[in-house]
Formats: sequence, C-alpha cells, structure tokens
Amino acid sequence: MTTLSLVHRVPTRDKAVAFTFDDGPHPLYTRQLLDIFRKANGKATFFMIGQEIDAFEDIAAEVHQAGHEIANHTYSHPDLTKLALEEARAEIQQADERIRQITGQPVLSFRPPYFGVNEDILSLAAEFGYTSIGTVNGEAKDWEQPGVEFILDHTRPTIENGSIFMFHDGYGERAQTIEAVQVLLEELAAEGYRFLTVSELLELADQA
Repeated sequence: MTTLSLVHRVPTRDKAVAFTFDDGPHPLYTRQLLDIFRKANGKATFFMIGQEIDAFEDIAAEVHQAGHEIANHTYSHPDLTKLALEEARAEIQQADERIRQITGQPVLSFRPPYFGVNEDILSLAAEFGYTSIGTVNGEAKDWEQPGVEFILDHTRPTIENGSIFMFHDGYGERAQTIEAVQVLLEELAAEGYRFLTVSELLELADQA
C-alpha cells in the first residue's frame, strides 16, 4: 500500500520549478503576481481559500484566464486535524465547488492550512483525487514578513529541479513576498529554469 504524504519536490531531470501562492486571491498582490509571471513567461499555482474567492471572484477568474492553476486551500483556513472528519470534508468540498465554478475544471492539488495533516486528512484529500502539496522553502516564512533578504536566503538553498516553493499573496501585507519572487524569477530564468504549475511539474516526474 502506498503511504500518502505531502509532495515537496518532484523528482525530475527537467530544469523546472513550481511557484505556489497561498491564502488569496487578493486584489493587489495577486494581480502583481499575474503581471510578474506574464513578463517571465511562466505559470504559477494559487492555493486559494474559498472565502477569499467569495470576496474577490473577479481576481480568481483573472488567475484562471491567465493560464495559472487554482488549487484547494480549504474554505475558511482551519487546521483540519482539529476538526471532525466530516467538518474537514466539508471545508475541502466547499472550496472545491467554488474553484470549479471559476474554472469549469476538476481541482487537482491541495495544500492543508498550517500543513496540518495526518493520515486521515491525506486520505481525505486523496478521495477528492488531489495530490497534497508541501514545499521546500518553508523556512523562508514569508508570511511573517521577515524581510526580502531573509526570504531569498532561505529559498535559494532549496532550488533544484522539481522544487515547489511556497509564498503568500493573501491575508496581510505581502510587498516583501512580491519583491522576493521578482528577484527569484529573474535569477532562475537566467539559469534556464522554466516556471510551471504544480500539475505540470508533477507530469514531469521521472518514472522509476
């Protein structure tokens, strides 16, 4: 039996990475990211909260129309491990339905708030057909606004083929994140990396 776990990096020989953004959509920062990725000729994955989609549905639609991936980050951002399983299922289901209304497509990826997972939550996500996504640069802690250099210093060492990076475009002041992402995209583009959605990156996984 396969043990379910979060995917932090995709084993691939391809020079490709995935940038992911949690807690949006946000009318300022999400749009700034759309502009940055358009200029970089890249795609990203936005792990959106259902309640934020309710608030900024037009922004979510812009993300989809620009060719980025929208993924599930629950409806109201609770720690799912502290809920009854049916409550956790409802959180995932409600967000799933909101995203489908925007995209008209199945949702493929899921990231649990606070990385709050156990076997039950991972199994629940798998029931929905999701791949549960982690990150390689959790120590960057961009959500704490630790400074652009701190974010860069704790992301650069994690860069390799198949890396999945996590940043935030919602819930607070995100100017440091935007600046750090801009720098990283320029550096990685110069090194020949491609910027893919999580689902695109997963398709590149080397077959064992």
